Amino acid sequence: MRRIALDTETTGLNPLDGHKIVEIGCVELDVNIPTGKEWHTYLNPGRSMPEAAFAVHGLDNNFLSNKPLFKDISIEFLTFIEGAELVIHNARFDVGFLNNELKQANLPIISIEDAIDTVQLARQTIPGAAASLDALCKRFNIDLSQRGKHGALLDAQLLAEVYLELTGGRQSSLVLNPPSKKQGSSIGEIQIIEKELTHVSVLLTKEEKEAHDKMLQKIKEPLWNKINEQ
Repeated sequence: MRRIALDTETTGLNPLDGHKIVEIGCVELDVNIPTGKEWHTYLNPGRSMPEAAFAVHGLDNNFLSNKPLFKDISIEFLTFIEGAELVIHNARFDVGFLNNELKQANLPIISIEDAIDTVQLARQTIPGAAASLDALCKRFNIDLSQRGKHGALLDAQLLAEVYLELTGGRQSSLVLNPPSKKQGSSIGEIQIIEKELTHVSVLLTKEEKEAHDKMLQKIKEPLWNKINEQ
């Protein structure tokens, strides 16, 4: 499943009040792991920047004055996210702003049903815990040292890491499916399963070995390497 971790920065809180997007950041995920492919742009909002918004992201009128309008990058943006499931922190906020811009450009809008809201996911996964992006990064020991102010691309990169942790952690793609109740209903049966697995030999093709090595390079401290060192 191709997914896109996405974040925006804006001039305010409500597009219906005339507020606009000033930055979009996207990070592509494959099997919930960043592929290294990203899409990013700053935008000229065509209006002044309120002091409250500037305090959040540090983007002022002078910096944004020569940046493209949303309509100028809209097709490129839609092409990048086409066919992907969007991963967004507080999805209704970002999708609301994006759809406002898309409507003004006479382009198809984004369905909120096509987005995974990581705020809701966090509340379901860790009930009662703080669900802000900062709080989740701290919970999962994700480096926040570069986040002096909010930035759409940096926040999308952080969100990609948070989403990976919320969906099972960095080793999730290497974990075998748990045994069924019938197979693992007692310690003795689990030991038998483990003993049988030690006698299984799998021969990989050269292409499969290269693909496996490439995947391991994307994972921080992969469990597979630790097993091979033992």
